[in-house]
Amino acid sequence: MAYLINDECISCGACEPECPVSCIAAGDDKYVIDADACIECGACADVCPVDAPQQQ
Repeated sequence: MAYLINDECISCGACEPECPVSCIAAGDDKYVIDADACIECGACADVCPVDAPQQQ
């Protein structure tokens, strides 16, 4: 299951450069993950200070 970023996201941007497939982008109020491109590596979750990326 792909990772999704929940509403706990504080838009710090820590996750975006960690994604090896560049599927994370800034959204209107939080970062978003392209679920079709996500390879479920967990790199985003490892660096998030608020545990916003969650595996779905």
